[in-house]
Amino acid sequence: MTKVLVTGPNGDTGRKAVDELLKKGFEVRALVRKDDERAQRLRDKGVEVVFGDLSSLRDVRLALKDIDSAYFSYPIEQPGFVEISVIFAKAAQENNLKLIVNMSHKQARFNSRSKSTQDHWLSEHVFEWSGIPVIHLRVTMFAEWLLYISSQIRYGRYMLPFIKDGVIAPLAAKDTAKIIAGLVEKPDAYVGKALQLHGPVEYTQEALAAEVGRVLGLDLVYERVTVSTFLETLGLENLPIMRKHFEAMGIDQEENLLSGKDTIGAEIIGGPLMTVEDFINENRAAFELHYPVV
Repeated sequence: MTKVLVTGPNGDTGRKAVDELLKKGFEVRALVRKDDERAQRLRDKGVEVVFGDLSSLRDVRLALKDIDSAYFSYPIEQPGFVEISVIFAKAAQENNLKLIVNMSHKQARFNSRSKSTQDHWLSEHVFEWSGIPVIHLRVTMFAEWLLYISSQIRYGRYMLPFIKDGVIAPLAAKDTAKIIAGLVEKPDAYVGKALQLHGPVEYTQEALAAEVGRVLGLDLVYERVTVSTFLETLGLENLPIMRKHFEAMGIDQEENLLSGKDTIGAEIIGGPLMTVEDFINENRAAFELHYPVV
């Protein structure tokens, strides 16, 4: 039976990837930093939990022992991504992995204005140089962005630091997880490729706000704010790497680098992708007030 290592198993895609891999009958090992209630929830699902730091070659070597495939992701707010990728690639090489599914960025390129996005481009090349079969996931904006601003939406505001005409096709992490599991199950047609992944419908940022409002029965008007204001609403104002990343993403939106549609995701999972309406309804409790506003 194929055994799969998942890094970031408590993140948006990692957590759901664990579930989808288990559904397909894979053995799953999760690499976490500490033993807490989230680690216990993984154990309760039947996941083998190991502890370690992705910046430690020793830890990663142990985590990859007897592993066949891996889903690799790393949070954008953390520094050292290229070094982490080198360590992971070296350990994967030593353990003769058959596949790495690597989470990248839609706009990954050598001249990215975002250090994080440029590092993802470099990470892609690190894995390719290792000789391990790899598939890169270049995902556009996740539908989970709506959850990040749900505390605003509940009160009738919709604020982002992007131009209102920027085009995206939001992809739900749940669908991304299904794609990950599908690629682990049947990777051959996609190995060596950087898959451009999008949700089923393109919207301008302004039209997306209107669609969210329609589903929730709210009159939501798109409001463009500064990156500083946006980060303050998320409590991330003290993370310079996030500030630079969102500033770069704003320019990427203006240059239409996050737009596009495809059928790859639906082909891999063998069915339709989640619409914005589906996503809102599945997470409706996050967007609604549970007490009257006075």
